Amino acid sequence: MTTKPKAQKFRIRRSSNSTVNPASAPDPTPQSAAPQQAAPSGVSGSVDSAATVSSETDIDAIRQEGLTGRQLRMARRVAQKNGLAVTSDFDAVRQLRQQGVDPFQRANVLELVTPNDAQTKAAAGQMQVATAKVPAEQAKVQLPQTVQRKGTLPSTKVGAHDNPAERRAGEIRRIQKDIAKRRRRNMLALFGRLGMFVILPTVAAGWYFFVHATPMYGTKSEFVIQQAESSGGGGLGGLFQGTGLATQTDSTTVQSYITSRSALERLNEDHGFAEHFMNPEIDAIQRLAPDSSNEDAFAVFQDHVQVGYDPTEGILKMEVIAADPDKSQEFSEALIGYAEEQVDQLTQRVRSDQMEGAMADSEQAEVRRQAALAELVAVQEEIQQPDATGATAALQQRITTLEISLDNERLNLASLLNNRRPNEAQVNAAENQILFIQEQIDLLRGQLSGGEGGSIVSNNARLRQAEENYLIAVQKVQTSLASLDTARIEANRQVRYMSVSVEPIAPDEATYPKSFENTLLAFLIFSGVYLMISLTTSILREQVSS
Repeated sequence: MTTKPKAQKFRIRRSSNSTVNPASAPDPTPQSAAPQQAAPSGVSGSVDSAATVSSETDIDAIRQEGLTGRQLRMARRVAQKNGLAVTSDFDAVRQLRQQGVDPFQRANVLELVTPNDAQTKAAAGQMQVATAKVPAEQAKVQLPQTVQRKGTLPSTKVGAHDNPAERRAGEIRRIQKDIAKRRRRNMLALFGRLGMFVILPTVAAGWYFFVHATPMYGTKSEFVIQQAESSGGGGLGGLFQGTGLATQTDSTTVQSYITSRSALERLNEDHGFAEHFMNPEIDAIQRLAPDSSNEDAFAVFQDHVQVGYDPTEGILKMEVIAADPDKSQEFSEALIGYAEEQVDQLTQRVRSDQMEGAMADSEQAEVRRQAALAELVAVQEEIQQPDATGATAALQQRITTLEISLDNERLNLASLLNNRRPNEAQVNAAENQILFIQEQIDLLRGQLSGGEGGSIVSNNARLRQAEENYLIAVQKVQTSLASLDTARIEANRQVRYMSVSVEPIAPDEATYPKSFENTLLAFLIFSGVYLMISLTTSILREQVSS
């Protein structure tokens, strides 16, 4: 509850020197204007009074204050409420300040909207009546006048109910009682809202978890996907060997497969997962409806089959929840078997592609080697020369030997012809020997350049080309064999296998529901929702009220 502040009442007493001179006071009536102008017969024109000059000075000072239009309009409304006759907004500020009223005070502004229209009209009518009853002489007076009191003054002794301190204390006690009453009412409303939106839902959730929820059994297991170690692994690939990063992709792939619709379909066909959760003994919240769709079954499957992956160690942790402990273990073992099959299929295609390509290259290289060998044998049989390089060297050696003999015979002939009387028989024999050696050299050179079976040079070129083709084919066979060995090693290194570190064992006690933890979690959730809604409502109410 708010109370309007009460303004202090002041009585202004006039001293003997402050008596108003009727001649100096402005007379609003038009009849008094003529005598005032005619009184000083020696002065022409009009002279403003001291009050008029003072009011104009005050108005100029108010103009210098830089008041806004809103403040000036507010001052005019406050002046109209107080029944002042003003000529301008600045005059309204001046007259209000002369009466001790601050036109810009919050209390005065709030009083403008407090009374209704009927009260305002009634107050205006009473003011007009009071103004009409005032005599003309008193209406001319602008300053407070002394009041002649008749009789004795009122006594200074007042009763307990008239004491201002007692009245103030009573008002304070009444305000305190009102505040305490409102606080009690707000607290009751708060407890009511908390009971409705927090306590009752929490009690309902606790009743479900403690009384009505069907016990569930969770079978936990852990397994890891490992990679075959390579004895010759080096470089950057060997840095992650044996760590979880080496098989991270495979682990995430297996995790996605276990929680996929494919795994659900196989589990339904092999072990009846959906039929197990359609058991009428399971409570309605956890039970799967008989006419449920595949999406409903998949939602239940995702809630009851949880697989987590630890990237630092590369371990997959799986928990399978069911209403029966044996069924829970059965489902867990089936999913582990599906995961092993998926791991085998991850690298089977890669390994088969690598081996098939390496074996095909090796077979082609062997076929080319056999063809090159057959060509070499055919060329050797055709030219009847197993070694082209040796035959050419031997023929060239014979030619060189004959050329040396030819040079010797020519020297012998020259020595015989150098005599005065050379022996004709010796000269003829030397000449014949030179001709024979020359013919033999020409014959050998003819065999070297060409003949009936082709030139030795061309035969040697064919034979050398066949030999080089055979050597290249042999080298390719060796390379393909090395590639085949490398592919076999790489394929073995690509092998993934799953190792189960924690076997799935059915629990002998119910794992879920965790009644106390779930009830506490429900309480925190409802409390958080209620707090957010309350804060949002309070902020919106504050924004609207401001």
